Amino acid sequence: MTGFTNSGFENDEPVKPKPGFEPDTASLREKVILNPAEKWRILKNIGIISFAFMVQFTAFQGTANLQSSINAADGLGTISLSSIYAALVVSCIFLPTLIIRKLTVKWTLVFSMLCYAPYIAFQLFPRFYTLVPAGILVGLGAAPMWASKATYLTQVGQVYAKITEQPIDAIIVRFFGFFFLAWQTAELWGNLISSLVLSSGAHGSGGSDNSTISEEDLQYCGANFCVHGSNGHSNLERPPDHEIFEISMIYLSCIVAAVAIIAFFLDPLKRYGEKRKGSQSAQELSGMELLSATFRQMKKPNQQLLIPITVFIGMEQAFIGADFTQAYVSCALGIHQIGFVMICFGVVNAICSILFGSVMKYIGRTPIIVLGAIVHFTLITIELFWRPSPDNPLIFYAMSGLWGVGDAVWQTQINGLYGLLFRRNKEAAFSNYRLWESAGFVIAYAYATTLCARMKLYILLAVLTLGCIGYVIVEILYRRKQRKIKKQEKAEAAEKEKEAAAKAVAESNINGTAEVEETDDELDDLEEDIVVTHF
Repeated sequence: MTGFTNSGFENDEPVKPKPGFEPDTASLREKVILNPAEKWRILKNIGIISFAFMVQFTAFQGTANLQSSINAADGLGTISLSSIYAALVVSCIFLPTLIIRKLTVKWTLVFSMLCYAPYIAFQLFPRFYTLVPAGILVGLGAAPMWASKATYLTQVGQVYAKITEQPIDAIIVRFFGFFFLAWQTAELWGNLISSLVLSSGAHGSGGSDNSTISEEDLQYCGANFCVHGSNGHSNLERPPDHEIFEISMIYLSCIVAAVAIIAFFLDPLKRYGEKRKGSQSAQELSGMELLSATFRQMKKPNQQLLIPITVFIGMEQAFIGADFTQAYVSCALGIHQIGFVMICFGVVNAICSILFGSVMKYIGRTPIIVLGAIVHFTLITIELFWRPSPDNPLIFYAMSGLWGVGDAVWQTQINGLYGLLFRRNKEAAFSNYRLWESAGFVIAYAYATTLCARMKLYILLAVLTLGCIGYVIVEILYRRKQRKIKKQEKAEAAEKEKEAAAKAVAESNINGTAEVEETDDELDDLEEDIVVTHF
């Protein structure tokens, strides 16, 4: 039978697809197979990451709130804080997407949180050549840390919403609300530690009586306070070194504990679809493509409109943590009272964070944001005219608590809005959020030692006004798009009822109603690939 040929198989080689042919990537991507009981494990992970951040920021927030007072000489404390957020701006642009892709979300959290340790340790030896480099290290680590946290919450929120068949936006906001509940309690614990230590020493009951502050010193408190004119103020002297040592050792232990909690108890995000085969997150991109993701995010209209309100979030946190504590609390009540007043801020902030995250699904996002805007507009206006006095200490607590209400609105709702609008590009979106929030911190700290408190309040009012205008436009555009999508879905449903044939349905989709432009708030490939099994 030599020489036999079967011409039927001639030219039967694989044929390359024609240019422009798109394979069915949905069928090629790895699926995320979960059962309904997985929701309890997700809630456990939300609790772990929230608790770890609470412990971490017990140390950092407690330290940061004291900087403008305990390291007031030559503005060292404020400059060190400025270096943190200046480095954070640079870090937000270049590092989060790259590091998260290389290390994964979990291990990015671990290594980023370790970057906070030197800044706490160098409080024992505060110099420009120690605190400023340590602050830069904190800033470089903070951007990947916050982007990882936001990516983790958003992605497990998508999975949880699919399992429980609940709206994704409500779940994401609820998860962020719970996170910020725990995170804001760090204000309580961190400030409680510092206040108890300082109150028992030279600045508290163990030292001189601060009620003897002169009227001459009081007239320069509040909106009239200027850093360059505060030298010699009796309430602004640095506490003894042994008290700073005690506080710093407690805070340093908190950093180590937080890192251990993430490393040993948090489930990797790969359990919920990180780096799935065939998914966007698993694509091997070049370093420059990863670095440019944050810049590409800035070109999007919604991102540009949200910049002013995001900058304001950073500025208002910088004001309550540095200017309010120094110009109002330290100046009138004394350094040892900073922690107690800021505890009120933290407790109210924490309660409101979980409250707003829960009620958002009933009343919507807009009424909550309107509340936040009204609270901050009112507080800023009052602080322009209020003259702080140790005779009325409750006013300090009321102002601090109400500021916590406003901050809780921005932290939960704007974070949730980023997660909703930019689901396809979570790392780049939250990197931008942290970038512009950090820019707000940098702006506030940059003029902290040169401008008086009154001018700082006027600047806050202006930025808040711009931020509210930008948010309103974003909300209008988003709702308009949602109405267009619903209208298109109704039209397509009507066409399908009339046309039984698949070809006719396809033609009606092409030639019928106008297509809605695809944007970042559309379903991403993760939501298509989650498979819930019931066994």
